[in-house]
Amino acid sequence: MSASSSAPIATVPSADAGGTESVVRNDFIRQIVREDLASGKHDAIRTRFPPEPNGYLHIGHAKAICLDFGLAQEFGGDCNLRLDDTNPAKEDPEYVRAIQDDVRWLGFEWHDLRHASDYFEVFFLAAEKLIRQGDAFVDDLTAEQVREYRGTLTEPGRPSPYRDRSVEENLDLFRRMRAGEFPDGSRTLRAKIDMASGNINMRDPALYRIKHVEHQNTGNEWPIYPMYDFAHSLSDAIEGITHSLCTLEFEDHRPLYDWCVDKVDLANSPELLEPLLRKGLPNEASKPRQIEFSRLNFNFLVMSKRKLMALVQAGLVDGWDDPRMPTLQGIRRRGYTPSALKLMVDRVGISKQNSLLDISILEGALRDDLDGAAQRRMAVIDPLKLVITNLPDGHSESLTFSNHPKDESAGTRQVPFSRELWIEREDFEEVPPKGFKRLTVGGDARLRGAGIVRCDEVVKNEAGHIVELRCTLDPESRPGMEGANRKVKGTIHWVSAADAVEAEIRLYDRLFVVPDPDSDEGGKTYQDHINPDSRRTVTGYVEPAAAQAAPETSFQFERIGYFVADRYDHAPGRPVFNRSVTLRDVWSGKV
Repeated sequence: MSASSSAPIATVPSADAGGTESVVRNDFIRQIVREDLASGKHDAIRTRFPPEPNGYLHIGHAKAICLDFGLAQEFGGDCNLRLDDTNPAKEDPEYVRAIQDDVRWLGFEWHDLRHASDYFEVFFLAAEKLIRQGDAFVDDLTAEQVREYRGTLTEPGRPSPYRDRSVEENLDLFRRMRAGEFPDGSRTLRAKIDMASGNINMRDPALYRIKHVEHQNTGNEWPIYPMYDFAHSLSDAIEGITHSLCTLEFEDHRPLYDWCVDKVDLANSPELLEPLLRKGLPNEASKPRQIEFSRLNFNFLVMSKRKLMALVQAGLVDGWDDPRMPTLQGIRRRGYTPSALKLMVDRVGISKQNSLLDISILEGALRDDLDGAAQRRMAVIDPLKLVITNLPDGHSESLTFSNHPKDESAGTRQVPFSRELWIEREDFEEVPPKGFKRLTVGGDARLRGAGIVRCDEVVKNEAGHIVELRCTLDPESRPGMEGANRKVKGTIHWVSAADAVEAEIRLYDRLFVVPDPDSDEGGKTYQDHINPDSRRTVTGYVEPAAAQAAPETSFQFERIGYFVADRYDHAPGRPVFNRSVTLRDVWSGKV
């Protein structure tokens, strides 16, 4: 895309079934990029997605992924995936694999796969440069003392008594830190900026800490590790990132980000980049621009990695990929699609205003996406037997059903029909309430695609529970016959008892019962608000065409909701379906 090009128009699925809505992405970040390209400041843009591999990505990260990678795509640039692996005590290769899987699942591919650990030697040389310039010093204060010296929002901090060490002493101590001479927490390398700054982040922040922890990539080579602000800013500069996008909580960190980039000045310090040349790693040292945007927060969810990990470790969920979890692995297993998440991100937009969004936005995007994309199947999740008495024993035939009522190109399928059927128990009432429009004793209802039946008799067991309905099929009401258009109050779905496949149906609901589970009101924690009915497992029946589906295939089970064949547990001989979302928002907030 040329520097003077305008923003492209992106077409995303519409809330109107089967339609499209044209969305012109014209948020403030894209306007900045457009102006930078038009002015010639950049020939092309480069972004990065820099997650920490200390847990699984969640829905909030989907917004960042779509922005970082999507922006690069729209403006003809590149986006790197960079693992911010500067805290090895909390990192794991399992998380690295999941992060890569999530990015690819959303439909993106990175230009380069990088790790902050690729640059550890550069960071060390950059720190030495800061010491030589008088911009950094080795401090012996404990963490508690550092907090005491830092001051408050209304009172300036006090300089460390070690702040004025000589360059030679600081270099000697820092190199001995690097050599592993000192125990964890005994010393830090701190920037020398301004202890009276109104921005506490600028009050001589730590740049390095001592951690004798093995690293997944570098082993035991490094007993010291850089702090996030230092490593992140220099990583961006090394990679030639033009626009460093992050969430609003980093807005107060931007002066420190710029300070690190300016003081180290990689573009004019080729000697610092020599370790990269030895490794054969490309570098395009430049000065990136940090831009902040609002986080993605929905009610009825928690999206703190720490809290999500606590749920997993306490056994309150079945792992990071539990379909009730807001992790990308979890919602993928729930049946969310990349296109639904991209639609949600487009609808939410990019802004500078943090807000708690209603989860109906997320669920609505999935409904709208699956309404157009998911084929239809019939399934019964609370089965009640219906016997058509005027059909002979052993009667079996095949009926033709469209796979999608709004998409002829989806084709048709054959659905077996027999004398004995399963219907939903809620579709029959012996004593119907006012307004009930389905099957009753002596009443008629249309069997979807098969004709009109009248219920003549109810069979009960010894306990008085209804176990079977005995009905008569109107032979003139079959599809295509003269009586097919006879008006009846309701239409119900069914599956053939002889041909349907028994299936495990997992009925998932919201994990929390209150809109703001993070609230500590009443002394309760988010774990006290877990919905005891967030998962209910039942045995139902599905038509053969559903049972034969591949894992991760989504369907609309007619009149019930949207379901997906479980990513791991589903098999044609033992189908397992997860409810993705109901056909409409039926949440009452009560359990």
